[in-house]
This record gives sequence, structure tokens and C-alpha cells, in this order.
Amino acid sequence: MPREPVAGVQEPGSGVLEDATIAALGEHALIARIRRQLPPAPDWLIVDVGDDAAVYEPVRNRLEVITTDAVVDGVHVDRRFVPFEAIGHRAVAVNLSDLAAMGATPRLLTLSLALPDDLSVSEFDRLVDGAVALAQRAGARLVGGNITRSRGPLMVDVTAVGSVHRRRILRRSGARAGDYIFVSGLLGDARAGLALLSDPAGVDAERWPDVVARYLLPEPRLRLGQLLGRSRAATSALDLSDGLADGLARLTTDHGLGCEIDASALPISEGARAVWHSRGADAVAEAVAGGDDYELAFTVRPKEARRLNAVARAVDGLRLTRIGVVTRTPGCWLVDAERHRTPIGHGYEHFRR
Repeated sequence: MPREPVAGVQEPGSGVLEDATIAALGEHALIARIRRQLPPAPDWLIVDVGDDAAVYEPVRNRLEVITTDAVVDGVHVDRRFVPFEAIGHRAVAVNLSDLAAMGATPRLLTLSLALPDDLSVSEFDRLVDGAVALAQRAGARLVGGNITRSRGPLMVDVTAVGSVHRRRILRRSGARAGDYIFVSGLLGDARAGLALLSDPAGVDAERWPDVVARYLLPEPRLRLGQLLGRSRAATSALDLSDGLADGLARLTTDHGLGCEIDASALPISEGARAVWHSRGADAVAEAVAGGDDYELAFTVRPKEARRLNAVARAVDGLRLTRIGVVTRTPGCWLVDAERHRTPIGHGYEHFRR
């Protein structure tokens, strides 16, 4: 959608707008730039962007699901090597992934930005472009938010709201001993991609573009979550934004259970294996510890194989891999081909050393 001229600031092609900082526009002009990117309001949105708050009509006979998460420069991303489109994309993706893990359908979101003075107008536009593009593709309407000045890092805070039928909610609790553990997609690509991008030498990122893309533009598994909820194939589920190790603990040890994971079954791409081999690291260990893949982990009772097979056929080729089993004894273990057992440690946790 073409942008309208901004009063007092020259447009692209003049070399001024791209180099100007957001301080040259001010808060209201920045909000106006966001509004121009939004499509017409849906019928259920009663009060759109522009008032003190949005007003919307809930979906009949459905429950509302709400989640919030933030992306902070220097913690979750580094704008020295992460494009601004990717920062916006990732801020929305982490919230959509939470909705996916609950079996919910996205509906609306808010976008709150804490922006440093040195951010350029072009960087601002690209960040918003990435956020709005993913939201629209997922069927979520941006209904408002906030812009404020930051004397510290860039911060992008998103709140997302979805809806789900009462009997189709997925939760982290519900697994029982004997349930199979599955994951979607591939594990460890994002961790490998981040390692490539953050390498000061920067010589290898172009060798494995697919791995880098998995870090920059993760894909929330919305359709999978919705199908798992509708079919009642899964007994529990969660997203793996903080890594497989953390996810396994949340699904099992938090509820007095444990798990055994088959190391040879972990779905690790050839690209990720090559990255870790080139660095003398173990690909399996990195895949278990790594986060940011935004895949789903879920448990399934053995007798529900037919339901899961129906889900697998409906997710358009998305890989679903059985990686282990839930056990009665607390503690999660990685088991190799010789049946050697290695304890699975903690995943990523803020403030934990």
C-alpha cells in the first residue's frame, strides 16, 4: 500500500526521509503511518484505531484467549544483524505461537513500541511492515497499541487475542505416562541461524540461508494447533519458543512426570547439522537446548493414532515427528542408540545463569 506524504519531511527518492530519525516526525505522524497500512475494519470491530481503546464483538459460543510477549533489542534480537522487518515479524510470531499452542484462532492484536531517538523513519516503517504483514497473513487485525520514547533499547510489545471452543482448548497439563511425545517441523535451525548471524566474522551466513531464515522469520504453527484441538488428538501441547529442553520440563516434570527422548529421532536439518559440525559442536545437544524455532511439542495417547494421522494429512506436509514417551518417573532423559541415558537440562530461562 503506498504511503502518503508526511508534512515537513521529504519522501523516498529525495534521500531525506530514509535518513531522518523518528524524532523528525513525532508520535502522531508515526501512528498515522501505521494506520495507513491497515485494511478496512472487519464487521466485528466496533471501534477501530483512533479512540482511547478498541471495542470488538466476541465470537459467539467461543472463549477468548489472550497472550502477551515482548521483543527487546539486545535480549531477543540484535538490530545490528537482524533486519527490522524480521524484528516486527518475530514480535508477532511469538504471540501467535502461544495462540497456536492453545488451539486458538487469532483475531486481533495490539502493538506497543518503545523507540530510541536514533531510530530512522525507514527502520520504523520496516519494523511495522514485518509485524503487520504476518498479522494479516494470520488473520489477526491490529486494533491499537502505543508508541513511547525509550532512553534504552528498542522494545516491541505485542498482545494478541484469539478465540477457541471451550472443548477444544489445548493445555500444557494432560499428559499421562505412556503418551507419545511429538514435535512439529525441525529443531535447532533457529539456534544455528542465530550463531551464524552473530558471528563477528560473518562469513558463513550466506552458506546456509534456510537456517538463517528459520531464525529471522519463524512460522507459528497455527493450523496445526487448531487441528490438534478440534480433533482432540493431543493430550497436552505448548510452543517451543524457549527450546525443547524447557518445553519437555513444562509438559512433564511440572506435572510429576518424566520423559525419555530418542536422540536419533530428533528432526534436525542437514543445514543445522553442517553448521554445528563446522563449529565442533554436537547438533543433538544444540537442538535440545536451542529456542526460537516456534514449533509445537505435544503428547498423544497411543490409541489416538488415527486422529493424529488425520491431522498430519491436513497440515499440508508439515513434518510431525515422534521423539519420545512420557514416563511415570520424574526427569527427562536423552537416550542414544546404545541406550546410554543423558539427563536433559534446563532450557532458556530469563535471569537464570
